[in-house]
Amino acid sequence: MKKNLRLPIALQQAIYRSLRHHLSLAAPLFDDPLPEPSISWQQRGTTAGSAWLKEWQIRLNPVLCEENLSAFVEQVVPHELAHLLVWKKFGRVAPHGQEWRWMMEEVLNVKAERTHRFVTTSVAGQTFPYHCNCQQHALTLRRHNRVVRGEKEYCCRRCAAPLKIGEFQG
Repeated sequence: MKKNLRLPIALQQAIYRSLRHHLSLAAPLFDDPLPEPSISWQQRGTTAGSAWLKEWQIRLNPVLCEENLSAFVEQVVPHELAHLLVWKKFGRVAPHGQEWRWMMEEVLNVKAERTHRFVTTSVAGQTFPYHCNCQQHALTLRRHNRVVRGEKEYCCRRCAAPLKIGEFQG
């Protein structure tokens, strides 16, 4: 059963307050006033959020946001905003490079963390069992389809063996 993706107004207001607060912290870095980025609730899967640079938009996962509101307010919104601000100030640079870390920690006063640690069982998609020489792996539908179409071969990061469909018999 799909979760209702209509977010309560109070939740949306908390997200916008965080966005506006962190945007105001960065405003002195820019000669011209920055427009407020739009917020889209179209992020899906296990990704918490993403920054769409040219669209000046932050996309947030509504399910993960509802389940982890304080982390979204304190970490995810500033994380994605930092990507937009870095792009505006420095152009295209490494996504989580020194400019992004500087923007997060020195300007927005938020610890620079690259990934979230949310429980994602409510948004995790179907996985397929694969194995290598040393362990079991779970490939997403997208990766499984790439293997089936012959577009991609995945290898284990530990033993470097190619992944094969099926259960590990080790």
